Amino acid sequence: MGSVGVGFGLTPGLDRAWGYEPSLKNMRALLKFFVFNQSMITDDLVKLRHEASLRPGFQESFSTMFPAPRQRWIDAMRLDNSALRQLPHATLIIRGRDDQIIPLENSYRLLNAISKSQLYVFGRCGRGAQIEHRGRFNRLLVDFFSEGA
Repeated sequence: MGSVGVGFGLTPGLDRAWGYEPSLKNMRALLKFFVFNQSMITDDLVKLRHEASLRPGFQESFSTMFPAPRQRWIDAMRLDNSALRQLPHATLIIRGRDDQIIPLENSYRLLNAISKSQLYVFGRCGRGAQIEHRGRFNRLLVDFFSEGA
């Protein structure tokens, strides 16, 4: 879902996510990068996600994963096309068209590089297709795994 796997320039959304500093204001701003339907960002959701970010050890662990300069972490997750072409498994690529964290172009590049791949792009959808389009997302997974490809 919204995979990296190929190189791209650090987006403002990803920079914000990786550089998150706990506060209700920052969590609300961060969530705006994740969903297309902004009405999903309720006070309860902001509070819930913020409280999760305050759990003992979370922030210390998270902040050490992708310290600045952050472009190097994207580059480290990049696979070359020959490695992608050698993947033998059926691969389902799912993403939201309006994802502000990982560029849509990444999914097309993965689709072209992985020979046994399929791509489904949800319109009017941010980073969380599994939330914003739960029913269709779940049917895609069931169908994909039922095919046994």
